[in-house]
Amino acid sequence: MRIRLRTVSAIAFLALLSACASGPKKVINPPKASIQELAVQPDGRWKLTLRLQNFSNVSTRFAAVDAKLYVAGEDAGQVQATTDISIGPESADVVEALLSPAAASALASRRGVTYTLTGSIRATEPKGSWTFTHDSTLDPAPGLPGVMR
Repeated sequence: MRIRLRTVSAIAFLALLSACASGPKKVINPPKASIQELAVQPDGRWKLTLRLQNFSNVSTRFAAVDAKLYVAGEDAGQVQATTDISIGPESADVVEALLSPAAASALASRRGVTYTLTGSIRATEPKGSWTFTHDSTLDPAPGLPGVMR
């Protein structure tokens, strides 16, 4: 009887120990990119500060963003940013990209404008590629001519 009790106790202990050993489940959610800031450069190009958001519960190493930008419904051009940035779980960070806009008439009004950023984000760890679409607005930054946030 005593041997049986020890055996059952040992099996129960090992089962509990093995259940704890696996740790939390890795959840990989699609990342998203948005424009944090758009600054018109003296040569007419736009410097975009892109905000990359990692919605996963693990760190992600991002490699590239390739997207199409539409400002006030007009095709503004292709946004490409190559990066090697690691963003922690459920966090965000920024990368920069330069764009020679196809159309800039929407920014001439010095008013807020809507934008759509649609494309893909590629990561090396965990390896994957995800598509995204982000719609939002950009408003002029007070006291900073040519800057929209």
